[in-house]
Amino acid sequence: MSKKPSEQRRGGLPNLRNSSEDDGENTHLLSPESKAPSPKRQDRPFLIVIGGGTTGQMYALQENEVIIGRARSSTIRLDDDGVSRSHAKLTCHGSEVHIEDLGSANGTFVNWEAVVSRRPLKDGDKITLGSVTILKFTHNDDVDESFHRRMFEAALRDGLTNAYNKRYFTERIAKELAYARRHGAPLSLIMLDIDHFKSVNDTFGHPAGDAVLIQLSSVALATLRTEDVFARYGGEEFAVLCRGVDVKDAAIVADRLREWVGAMRTRHDGREVAVTLSLGVAGYPDIDAENPEQLITAADEALFEAKRDGRNRVVVRSRS
Repeated sequence: MSKKPSEQRRGGLPNLRNSSEDDGENTHLLSPESKAPSPKRQDRPFLIVIGGGTTGQMYALQENEVIIGRARSSTIRLDDDGVSRSHAKLTCHGSEVHIEDLGSANGTFVNWEAVVSRRPLKDGDKITLGSVTILKFTHNDDVDESFHRRMFEAALRDGLTNAYNKRYFTERIAKELAYARRHGAPLSLIMLDIDHFKSVNDTFGHPAGDAVLIQLSSVALATLRTEDVFARYGGEEFAVLCRGVDVKDAAIVADRLREWVGAMRTRHDGREVAVTLSLGVAGYPDIDAENPEQLITAADEALFEAKRDGRNRVVVRSRS
């Protein structure tokens, strides 16, 4: 006695659909001729910061000789007080890379072994320099590099405004202040806040408030120098860190931002939103800040004074 089709499926092989049946869910098989050719993988040497500094930052080793050190002239410059001005040298020939110490004060270590003579690097080697800096040697192709850089950038940026996030700002101001104190160079901090931002959200809605934050960030990033650090400090408060700029010039930068944002009009849902800024400026050595918190506090006090005195203005923190 023959079994019904349903009974045949219970104990045997799955019931396969006829390939001619098409319910819109079938996979279209590409012919070999229509498949895109796979690009040849081309690995190149890189160093990735895995300890100290800006963790996750990637350096492509594109030159024949790469100098690692604290000096501005270094190919790879590391802000670590334990790193010598010219600390180590990498010699690159294609994918082959050798490392040697340049008589550094604290030595160069590969996998925690001191580098006493020129030695080759292998994929995955960990290079220790100074007090906290650890670099990983690796090879990546274009796809790996692009992915890693996107992930690194995403970790540093605020998701809404594309400004740097507070974590990056906190790390950067500590390094910049240490550099300024070591070299007697000026460093200025601008703290800025959107006036009456709560009323923008209450009147126009939070999506409109987000649009204002996005446009403000776009204006600031287009106005500031590439070496300035523009970061979202929290909510509608932002910070600008200006290396090599004294408080007098920083006040000019701050007033320019105030004017540009004051002239800015954000359109959202058929309505136009206008905002103003209050800004506080403080700088080293005008403020003899021994740590980042003192410089931030000084700029925040100036910002509070700008708001207290009527908003839409710039206040510079005087020498204490």
